[in-house]
Amino acid sequence: MEDDIVQRVKADPNYHKLVKTRSSYGWLLTWAVMIVYYGFTLLNAFDKPFMASKIGAGVMSWGVPLGLFVILFTIAVTGIYVRRANSEFDALTDAIQRNAASGKEKVRA
Repeated sequence: MEDDIVQRVKADPNYHKLVKTRSSYGWLLTWAVMIVYYGFTLLNAFDKPFMASKIGAGVMSWGVPLGLFVILFTIAVTGIYVRRANSEFDALTDAIQRNAASGKEKVRA
């Protein structure tokens, strides 16, 4: 019985759309975060004079706002993913569940 449900889910076009869309979107956001994180790390490793240079006449160096940017960027990317997951991905998941459940009722009848 469970294999029948699995086969219906795998045959559902909404399932294929969900897997493809969520995977490609996840990888896009992953690469964006990786570029920001590794860019910051590479700046720390190879351009220490820039990271230690002061901003204007103040005492703050460039490393502080860039580090804060990395943190805020990560929070923003998480929010962007959650917003899309709560709307588009959840709607597709609900459609998949409805289609699987409707097929299940037909089998019982």
